[in-house]
Amino acid sequence: MATATAKVDTKVKDALDHIRAAAQELHGAISDAAAKRGGAMKTDLEAIPQKAKAVTESVKSSMSGQNEAAKKHLADAVTHLEATQTHVAESLKSSGQAFQTSVAKALADARASVQKLSEAVAAKRSTQSKQSPKK
Repeated sequence: MATATAKVDTKVKDALDHIRAAAQELHGAISDAAAKRGGAMKTDLEAIPQKAKAVTESVKSSMSGQNEAAKKHLADAVTHLEATQTHVAESLKSSGQAFQTSVAKALADARASVQKLSEAVAAKRSTQSKQSPKK
């Protein structure tokens, strides 16, 4: 029975690692888009809201079964991911300084979500290491 539990815990850890990697890819996509100019930037940004939504849904679905510390970090990550979606949507409707500001805010929120996901992974691993029998 203990083996089955260990396998479940491994899958959860892998899921959080996968979600964190997806959030890092989202951050990278926004960063790459921000480095471009004009229409190329907006074209790249058009795919971001859907990517952010997918990562957000993954985070939400992974919250059950997590310890309280990890859940708090995951909830914070969801808040930042939702803000990322909002800022990117605003940027697609604006131009000039408003556009640049929205992109900068989206980038900051995407980075913050990655940080919160990293903290959730750390909290999960910390709990697992405390529960592991010492040999």
